Order: sequence, then C-alpha cells, then structure tokens
Amino acid sequence: MSSGLAWLVLLLAGLCEIGWAVGLKYTEGFSRLWPSVGTIAAMIASVALLGWSLKVLPLGTAYAVWTGIGVVGTTLLGMTLFGESREVARLVAIGLIVAGIVGLKLLTPD
Repeated sequence: MSSGLAWLVLLLAGLCEIGWAVGLKYTEGFSRLWPSVGTIAAMIASVALLGWSLKVLPLGTAYAVWTGIGVVGTTLLGMTLFGESREVARLVAIGLIVAGIVGLKLLTPD
C-alpha cells in the first residue's frame, strides 16, 4: 500500500471513530438494537482500518491522528447535534488539535 492510500485509509478510520462515538449517544446504553448494531459496526471498521494503515504509517503518528480526527469530529458534532458548549476557548483547543494532526502529517516521511 502506498503512503497516500494509507493516509486515506487512516482518514476513513477516523471518520468511523466519529461515527461510533456519536453512535454511542443514540444507543442509550446499548438498549436500542439498530443504533447499537451501527455503532458496533463502526467500531470494528475503525479499528480494522487503523490496523490496515499501520502497515505503512508509524504507530505513534497514526494513533495520534486517528484519535485526533475522532476528538475533533465528535466534539464538533456534539456542538451541532446536542447543543454542547461553543465557547471560544473550546474552539481554540479544537484548532490546536487540528494543527497537531496537520503537523504530524507534514512531518511524517513518505
């Protein structure tokens, strides 16, 4: 697998990470069948895609980017879907996470 494909797979893994994190809210403690099935499927896909990307990418970088995508996406969806706080300090912190993700991508050799 090429480096570019590995980064794309890692991005998809991060999107699945967001999916299962947000999905947890809808499962109501895994008491609702279909949201639970979707959440578990997203969990499996997220970890499988992360593992696939690790064939090429360094572990520390891939894991940090994967969790960073999950944190940023989940936080933004929490604000959008569930009315969570949008205070400036929180948005700045999210921006710092995004900067860290971009920095890791730029500093990882191909």
